[in-house]
Order: sequence, then structure tokens, then C-alpha cells
Amino acid sequence: MSLDLDEIRELIAALNKTDIAELVLKQGDFELTVRRGVVSGAAVTNPAIAAPIANFPVVAPVEVAMAEPTTPPTSAKADRRLVEITSPMVGTFYRSPAPDEPPFIDVGDRVQVGQTVCIIEAMKLMNELESEVSGEIVEVLVQNAQPVEYGQVLMRVNPA
Repeated sequence: MSLDLDEIRELIAALNKTDIAELVLKQGDFELTVRRGVVSGAAVTNPAIAAPIANFPVVAPVEVAMAEPTTPPTSAKADRRLVEITSPMVGTFYRSPAPDEPPFIDVGDRVQVGQTVCIIEAMKLMNELESEVSGEIVEVLVQNAQPVEYGQVLMRVNPA
């Protein structure tokens, strides 16, 4: 799948007439993400369309990204001995199995290899994310029900 500039313009115009906040189109190596309400402006990783999109007027701020998996920036606070648990997909982060249940883990909890630490919802599928390391949870960097990106650091573990 590939879209030309006119098709992207039509898609953005159609989305501006709806309440849809985010749209992700994927097919093979092609991925297009359109988000409404991002103040930072346009972020395009495909330079072939960067110039036309930069000059494209939109009604609401929109981020357009032709995604190629990249390494997320690390925090200056990141300790080299801490192990980062990252999101394996784009989706919505949930700390507990249900809204009325306690979170899988909290800061200070000890986790074991294979223990569920969160759920990432993608396309109405609940994907349990298991720890690949044993240790103590030092940081949880994402709020419950917050959208997450592929490779985004979700939490840090001090390995045992």
C-alpha cells in the first residue's frame, strides 16, 4: 500500500470532519499514522514527502509519520544498569487487567521472568506484556490508558 500526496490530503481532510483522534494504516512495510491535537506539528520520517506536507495547511494540528522503527530517546536519568521494558507495538497501555482491579505491578514491586507487567491494547486485542528480567520495578513511565508507540520505554527494572 502506498498513498500519494493527494490521497493523504483527502484522508486528513476527512479526519478533520470527525472525532477520530488517531488513525494507523499498516500493510506490509508501509505504515501511516495520523494524530489529531499534537502541538509539536508534523513529524515525517520519509523525506520524499516531507516538503509537500510541511507546506500543507490543516485545520487542526496533525502529526503524520511514515514509521520506520527507531530507537526511542533515552532519559538523562536513565541508569545504565537498569533494564528498560519497552512496548512491542503501538496501542493503549493498561496497568491492570480491569478498571476495578489493582495494577499488575507498582514501583518497588519485585517481578520475575514471565510475570505480566501490563496490557497493551491494539485493535481491540488485549496483549499481556511479560517481563523478560527478574528484579525490582524502579520506574513506571506511562500513565494508565495512555497511548504508547512501538519501542517506547514503559518501565525500568533494576535486575536482580
